[in-house]
Amino acid sequence: MQILFEALSEPQPGPKWKQRFHVLWPHYRRWYLAEGIERRPTYLQCERALRAHMPELLPTWQRLTELAGGGDLEARFLSLYCPPPYLSGCSQAVWLRGEPLLVRNYDYSPHLFEKLIWHTRWNDRDVLATTDCLIGVLDGVNDAGLAVSLNFGGLNQVGVGFGAPMVLRYLLEFCTTVAEASRVLRRVPMHMAYNILVLDRSGNYITAYTRPDGPTLLRRIPASTNHQDRIAWARHAAATATLQRERRLYELLGRHDLDAAAFVDDFLRPPLLQTQYAKGYGTLYTAIYRPGSGEVQYRWPGQELSLSLSENVDRQLIVTSSEADSAVAP
Repeated sequence: MQILFEALSEPQPGPKWKQRFHVLWPHYRRWYLAEGIERRPTYLQCERALRAHMPELLPTWQRLTELAGGGDLEARFLSLYCPPPYLSGCSQAVWLRGEPLLVRNYDYSPHLFEKLIWHTRWNDRDVLATTDCLIGVLDGVNDAGLAVSLNFGGLNQVGVGFGAPMVLRYLLEFCTTVAEASRVLRRVPMHMAYNILVLDRSGNYITAYTRPDGPTLLRRIPASTNHQDRIAWARHAAATATLQRERRLYELLGRHDLDAAAFVDDFLRPPLLQTQYAKGYGTLYTAIYRPGSGEVQYRWPGQELSLSLSENVDRQLIVTSSEADSAVAP
């Protein structure tokens, strides 16, 4: 299987963003309406939620809605308020011996992945991020030295709140430290369980356990997979090997003979590397964020892509995976 990754520089939302939106919108529209339009919040509910919880992001949302055609449905989708549920795998950890690193594997279906990396300056801060729903963030770094990533928290419940990618976008646009990000994570409601890892250039870090049925809990833990304090969804936990991956992360973090390069290399091997692509849990990339320098390296077995906040990132890379070929073949 081949996947085309695109890295794009566009400081303010413009023709590049508009073109990608119109290519992807038919697919996102089907997803957004899959449960019926009555299950999605109204425009006014979306606007009020943004105004109440992330008001600084309103002008960006309005500008993107305008580029998307100005429609009611497009605006509701781009708010990421009470979206349909979506599940992923993912392993993430911080490395603090020497230069602080945030390292993560993103595990998801190759057919549902956006495959876009954006370098933007939407709100007077440079942001380099892997995106979701064209406004949200799966992982990224800003010019203040804040890096973030998310994974699914393993709870099969949906509540009232924002999709986590929207909150990660807000963190990168307006926060500079883990302390600032922690205050946001405590107050903004999220619609599903996620584990959100935040690292700043000083080496301070936090993992936020968000839940749709209770307050967000902040934990001083350096790694997470797809559960929180306990296994709440046994079938998903077994399918994604969440316990085995968590165990491996802590084994690596506890090895004092290991350097940063060896730590990163292990993300490209099982059990951290997942190959259940047909089930939606295949590793699509490994990302290594360096918040001190504003750099990220995307890695795949035998391939890599290095990007930086200090440069124009416009480029493409075709990633070839023979493991994915066999996994998704009919």
